[in-house]
Amino acid sequence: MTNQTQNRTATHDMFVLERDYPHKPEKVFAAFSDPKKKRRWFGAEEEGFEIKKFEMDFRVSQVETWEFNFNGGDPIVTEVRYQDIVENSRIVVVYTMDFNGKRVSSSQVTTELIPTKEGTKLIHTEQGVFFDGCDQAPGRKVGTQAMLETLAKELDKN
Repeated sequence: MTNQTQNRTATHDMFVLERDYPHKPEKVFAAFSDPKKKRRWFGAEEEGFEIKKFEMDFRVSQVETWEFNFNGGDPIVTEVRYQDIVENSRIVVVYTMDFNGKRVSSSQVTTELIPTKEGTKLIHTEQGVFFDGCDQAPGRKVGTQAMLETLAKELDKN
């Protein structure tokens, strides 16, 4: 076994975020399923993202690809594969994230949209494996919370 192989680690973690939106599930679902809408909030340039490439095919077994950097940092590539889509109700994806050409994580995310009297409760459950100490669940959780806040702004505007 080489020294490089001996130092490889895989850290498993998960987190759940809940967020209420005063909008119907159909509107929240559209923010995930419509490429123009998703590009605006998920890769919000006003939040520090510089998008180099974005492609999205919102169908089960199809792929969404992002190439970007955050606040001028190292290049990040994310590849998403849709596993399950239930219109206005649930989206399940598996995605990988690479920083500067190095794979740092792989996650499964379930996004549930539950109708409420006031609109929609979104439940985001992420189960991830983080490689070699590069990316960790606490940082991913903070980033996801920020994206859900950006989603709230997008829903309120449009």
